[in-house]
Amino acid sequence: MVVKGSVGINKVLHGIMKYRMNEQRNMVEQFKKVRDNPVPTAVFVTCVDSRMLPTRFTQTNVGDMFIIRNAGNLVPHSSLVSVNSTATEPAVLELACVMNQVKHVVICGHSDCKAVNLLYDIHTDPTYQSSAPSFSPLRNWVTVHGKRTMEEFAKLEQAQFRRPLMLNKLNKNSKFPAYVDVDEKFSVTDKLSMVNTLMQMENVTSYPFMRGHKNGRIHIHAFWFDIYTGEIHCFSRKEQTFMITNEETLPLLQAELDEMIERGNLKRMQAAKKNSSSPQSILDQTQTSDQAMKDIVSEVKRSFSTCAQDCTHGGHSQKKSEASPTSSSEGSTV
Repeated sequence: MVVKGSVGINKVLHGIMKYRMNEQRNMVEQFKKVRDNPVPTAVFVTCVDSRMLPTRFTQTNVGDMFIIRNAGNLVPHSSLVSVNSTATEPAVLELACVMNQVKHVVICGHSDCKAVNLLYDIHTDPTYQSSAPSFSPLRNWVTVHGKRTMEEFAKLEQAQFRRPLMLNKLNKNSKFPAYVDVDEKFSVTDKLSMVNTLMQMENVTSYPFMRGHKNGRIHIHAFWFDIYTGEIHCFSRKEQTFMITNEETLPLLQAELDEMIERGNLKRMQAAKKNSSSPQSILDQTQTSDQAMKDIVSEVKRSFSTCAQDCTHGGHSQKKSEASPTSSSEGSTV
């Protein structure tokens, strides 16, 4: 008889045996290819939620991405990090983007996020404070690092989500708009999760080493995973909102990504001329990373277009709403 408390670890151990039989040999071959010279192409920031499997829905492999996971896919703002108050997230950004010259950072939130749900309850449930424990690491984490998210969410909620969230671009000299669920397809906590995902993009830009990187511009992206449909929503700066990644939208998203990368390459080449470096060598250094990011977007579409076109699972209509905000802006990189 199997003791109930041992079921979890037994599943892990049996999984290890399946890995040894079915996957180990192939993985060792992959390790051999990247062991001495891995070339990761993205930093992927997502939640620890057990339903989130980023390497599965991006179809990435050994050596492809740095992955940061925490409760609520939060990136602490630089104002909250100091010599006396360190954090893993900016340390990984420095390791990846400064030391390993990774050019793409992806923030990926998701529906029914328990950390985000807690953040909402803390600020909206009058009975929560009286029933909450005297100290909770999770409560403290989401309260401190989700404060700006709640402030911006309150403004959008007051405007019934008809006005956009305004986010700093990477150079912090201007802002770009981001609309959140103007079609009212998602719950209030899922809206908060989307706002939270977008706010982490801005938090990434708060670090000087991300803005003044000598090896060229960093591109920051926002994904949002719907655990009820398996759909991945990608934030489009041109459409100013999240778009489902599917056969219809993929060409638009890839064209936007191409345009963004081209602008970044042009700026790098101009900087190289000023610094007497070879423009072609600067361009060559970025092409592999940029192509890999486009491959990730393609794999997201291919792997998780799970529902039929007329799916209404969980109350989420797949039909593109005519009310979605559009813009003729250039859709500049964050």
